[in-house]
Amino acid sequence: MVFEGLRNAISNFLKRDRYEDAVNEFIREMQKELLKSDVNVKLVAEITERIKKRALEEEPPLGVPRRHWFLTIVYEELVRLLGGERKPSIRPSKKPWVILLVGLQGSGKTTTAAKIANFYKFEGFKVGLVAADTYRPAAYDQLKQLGDLIGVPVYGDPNCKDAVKIAIDGVKYFAERGFDVIIIDTAGRHHKEDSLLEEMRQIYMGVNPDEIMLVLDASTGQQAYTIAKKFHETTPIGSIVLTKLDGTARGGGALSAVAITGATIKFIGTGEKIDEIELFNPPKFVARILGLGDIEGLIESVKRARIEFTEKDLEEMLEGKINMRLIYKQITNLRKLGPLRRILQMIPGLGVKIPFEIDSKELEEKIEKWIAIINSMTYEELDNPDIIDKSRMKRIARGAGVDVEDVKDLLKQYELLKKLTRRIKKSDLKKLEKLGIDLSKLEELTRTK
Repeated sequence: MVFEGLRNAISNFLKRDRYEDAVNEFIREMQKELLKSDVNVKLVAEITERIKKRALEEEPPLGVPRRHWFLTIVYEELVRLLGGERKPSIRPSKKPWVILLVGLQGSGKTTTAAKIANFYKFEGFKVGLVAADTYRPAAYDQLKQLGDLIGVPVYGDPNCKDAVKIAIDGVKYFAERGFDVIIIDTAGRHHKEDSLLEEMRQIYMGVNPDEIMLVLDASTGQQAYTIAKKFHETTPIGSIVLTKLDGTARGGGALSAVAITGATIKFIGTGEKIDEIELFNPPKFVARILGLGDIEGLIESVKRARIEFTEKDLEEMLEGKINMRLIYKQITNLRKLGPLRRILQMIPGLGVKIPFEIDSKELEEKIEKWIAIINSMTYEELDNPDIIDKSRMKRIARGAGVDVEDVKDLLKQYELLKKLTRRIKKSDLKKLEKLGIDLSKLEELTRTK
């Protein structure tokens, strides 16, 4: 993870007696840690100089100790560097919303295209993928396989070598069929290969995408600055996806990319599975790397993992609008939190005992099957599971590689959740407040229940 040594620097800062000496020592340690984490040298100088200037010249608010104020400055400057307090928006301002993915060879771009498509699918959008990588052998087959896995259609022509034509035709194909989000997967390219960069520019000119996402491997290092600059000069980068952040990669190079393009990190890949992608949250990320976010306890773990479970979802629950998208969000978040058996009782359904006895390994296997089943459903079935009859069950089971009984098992859980939401009481909403969700809008709903 990015510059973990900052935690030690903060610990040492708090132990020192003289404030000015402590600040200077922290700045030296921070510079070493940022450079070790592959942040561009010029960027390191700029951010540390800004922190030092504020720390020594600005006066803290009344009643706030200088040391606490200093930590606030460090936090604010790192958050500012990573895009500010606000989380990136995923709501398309128009339809269709066309996303063009660009990046180096080996950055995980094709897998990332499928992950983003899956993410948008379970936010309620109709998503299409365009396979415009005409250089890598079997690139179309890989994307088609991933698309089939998550139930998202893929447009492409493995016999055509004109990437610009495929991109234009693919956008037209999905736009004519009323798709909400169209994601174009392009060939990985080297920032020094002018011919490949020119093709990328031609795709940009031909498609006129609404958003260009640069996919960066977290281990890219100092080279990220040059890469991002070259890509941005070819096509204006609007957002960044940071992949492979689950391993030993420090990821500091991404900070350089943010600085040079003016783009924000939008998604981070946290694992190899198709659902292991998160919306990037700068304040939480900085709190974690500074050691300010290590709060023990299950409720706080849920708080940190609550990426997709929103107030809108809660409103729909209280109105009885339960669907498979909502269930998918719940079970994928459950899997991220660890000991599943322990936490099943502590999220909505709200303290209801688990209606079956099962060991954790068996539960993990069951959840893997459920995720595969949901991925095999059509958009209509996701939004209205009640239409799933025996014929649909058989088709879904075949697509997910499971038995029909497994599909029935998931539908039983869906029916159970519907019953539970009808029994939610106003007093139970207090438990949800511990998740950090503003429930003010839900008060009126509960009065009418």
